[in-house]
Amino acid sequence: MTSLSFPIRSLPERIYQRFSWTGAYAPILMLFLAILLIGGLSRFLLVAWQFDRVAETSVWPDIFLHGLRVDLIMAGMAVAPLVLLLPVLGHRFSWTVWKRLTGLWSLFVVFVFLFMELATPTFIAEYDTRPNRLFIEYLNYPKEVLSMLWEGYLPTVVAGVFLCVSVTLLFAWLLRPWSGEVRSGSYPRALLVWPIVILAVFMCIRSTTGHRPANPAMFALTSDALVNSLIINSTWSVAFAIYNLKHEDDAGDIYGQMEVSKILDEVRSAPWLSNYAFSSSEFPTLHRQRPVLEKSRPLNLVIVLEESLGATFVESLGGTPVTPRLEALKDSGWWFENLYATGTRSVRGIEAVVSGYLPSPARSVVKLSLSQTGFFTLGELLKHKGYDTGFIYGGEAHFDNMRSFFSGNGFDTIIDEQDYTSPVFTGSWGVSDEDLFAKTHEDLEKLHASEKPFFRLVFSSSNHTPFEYPDQRIERYDDEKNTVNNAVKYADHALGNFIDTARNSDYWEDTVFLIVADHDARVWGDELVPVKNFQIPGLILGADIESRRIKTVTSQIDLAPTLLSLMGIASDHPMIGRDLLSFPEEPGRAIMQFNDYYAWMDDRFNVTVLRPGQEALAGVYSREKGSTEYLEDSPEKAATEKALAHALLPLMLYREQAYQAKL
Repeated sequence: MTSLSFPIRSLPERIYQRFSWTGAYAPILMLFLAILLIGGLSRFLLVAWQFDRVAETSVWPDIFLHGLRVDLIMAGMAVAPLVLLLPVLGHRFSWTVWKRLTGLWSLFVVFVFLFMELATPTFIAEYDTRPNRLFIEYLNYPKEVLSMLWEGYLPTVVAGVFLCVSVTLLFAWLLRPWSGEVRSGSYPRALLVWPIVILAVFMCIRSTTGHRPANPAMFALTSDALVNSLIINSTWSVAFAIYNLKHEDDAGDIYGQMEVSKILDEVRSAPWLSNYAFSSSEFPTLHRQRPVLEKSRPLNLVIVLEESLGATFVESLGGTPVTPRLEALKDSGWWFENLYATGTRSVRGIEAVVSGYLPSPARSVVKLSLSQTGFFTLGELLKHKGYDTGFIYGGEAHFDNMRSFFSGNGFDTIIDEQDYTSPVFTGSWGVSDEDLFAKTHEDLEKLHASEKPFFRLVFSSSNHTPFEYPDQRIERYDDEKNTVNNAVKYADHALGNFIDTARNSDYWEDTVFLIVADHDARVWGDELVPVKNFQIPGLILGADIESRRIKTVTSQIDLAPTLLSLMGIASDHPMIGRDLLSFPEEPGRAIMQFNDYYAWMDDRFNVTVLRPGQEALAGVYSREKGSTEYLEDSPEKAATEKALAHALLPLMLYREQAYQAKL
C-alpha cells in the first residue's frame, strides 16, 4: 500500500501562496489589501460604537461604500512609492534590496495606519471627530499630552499600544515567506503590467474624474460632522491637515472668493462701524474709537480667561448647576445672556478676546509666523498708553505658542508655572487655579502700589482633561472625583474666592474685570456647527460698572472694544467688534469656526454655514431645543456674502500684515 504525503505549509506560506503569482508585486498587493482590511474593520467598529448618530443620517448604510473609496485613496498612496520604484529594483540583480525595502516599508505603513485608527476612539471621545489638525498641533507638547493621557486614558493607551504592536507583528509574520523568496519572477511581465498598475494606483488616489482630486470635503455628506469624519480614515485626515498647513495664508478660499473692496464694504457696513472713518489704505479696518465717557485717569484692566467654561455649566444659561459662585455675581455687573465663542480652542479664544480678531479656517494667529510681532493686541495698545502689561498662567507659557505671541505683541511680564513657589497643588496642566489667583492677587497689589495703570490677562487651567484639582475644596457634583463637572465646580470655587479677595482690595475701585470662557469643554454634537456648545458665560464687573443684562447676540470679538470704552480710553485700533456701551441696541451677531465650517448667526438666530467646496446652508437655531434646524432652501445671497466677507477678511489682513494700529 502506497502512502500519500502532502506538503505541510504554515499559515503564512499558505496565504503568501495566493500572492506569489504576482512576482515582485506580491508585497505591494498584500500591503494594499491590508490597508483596506484595517480601514474597513476600524470603520465598522466605530460605526457600531456611534450607531445612534450614524443611523439618523442619510448616509447610512452607504457609509461603508464611501469609506471603501477613501480607503482606496489611502491604499493607493501607501503603495505608490513602491510601484514607482519597481522597474528600478524589481529585477533579479537587486532582488535582495527590493525584498528588504518592500518589507520595511509595508511594516512602517501598517504600523502608522494602525496607530492612527487605534488612536481614533480616544480622540473622538475628547473632540467628537477623527484626528485632524489638532492632533498634529498637540504633538508639539509631549509633556502635557503624555501627562493627560497617563492620568486620563492610561488603560485605553496601553490597550491601543498592545494592539498596534501585536497586529504589526502579525503582518510581519505573514510577510515572512516573502523575505525568503529566492525567485524574482518574470521581470518582463512585471514591466508589461506596470503601466496598468500605475494607472490603477493613480485612479485610486485621485478617486474622481473631476477637476480636482478627492478631498475630505467631498465626503461631508451629512449635517453631523462626526459621521462625516467616520467616512474617511484617520491617516488621510491628518495627512490632509498637514498638507493644508502649507496653504494657511489662503485657507479662507475654501469657502469661495470675493473682491477685496466688497469684503471691506460688507464688514464696514455693520451699524456700529458705519459712522467711523477708515482712512488708512495700509490698515483697512483701522479707525478711531472714542468712549462714551472719557476719564481723567483710565481704569486698569484684568481679563480672567476661564478654561473650557461653557454655558453648558451655567444653570441660568441652560446648563448643569456647577458654577454657583459665578451665578452669584450676575447682578454685580454686565452679564451676557447670549455670548458666543469664535472657536473651540484656547488660542482661538485668546485671539478673539485679546485682539478682537475674527476666526479663520487656518490656525489661530497665536501660532502663525507673521503675527508673532507687530500684531494688534490690547497689550500692545495699553503698553503704549503707559500701562504695565502682563500674562499670568498656571502652566507652561510656551504651550500653544502663547509666550512668543504675547512677548512679541506688547506683554511685558509673563508669569507661568516656573514662577510659583510651593504651590498647593500641581497637576498635568500646571498649578491649580487657587495658586493662579493667589499669584494674581499678589501681583495686582504690587502694581496698584506702584500707581502705574496695569493690564493683566489671567488664564486658568484646572478645568482641563484629566480634571485634576486639590482635595477637600468643594462638595462634588459627581461621585467620581476627576470629572468635568467637578473640575468646573472647583474652578468656579477658586474664581469666586478671588473675586471676594479683589473686592476687599484697594485695586478694585480702579479696575475693570472681565470673566469669560475661552470655549466650551467639549464642543460636539450631531450638527455641522453645534451652536449650543459655542455659548459661553461672560461678566464685566469692578470699578464703577453698574448691573446690566446684555441680551443681544454677542461675539467674543465685541469684548475688547467694549472694555476700552468702559475703561475710558480713546484709541486707534483695527478691531471690528461692537462697543456695547456706545451701541447697546444694535442687532448683534455671532461668528463661529468649527473644524472646516464657518457659521454666521444673526440676532434672530438665523444661521448661515459656509462649507468647503459646497453650497452654504441656511438654518434657524433654537435656544430652547439647543439645536439648529437646517432649511431645504439655500440662504439668502446677502447672508452668504456677509458670512463670506467675514470669513475671508482675517487671513487677508494677516497676509498683508495689516492688523495693526498706529501707536
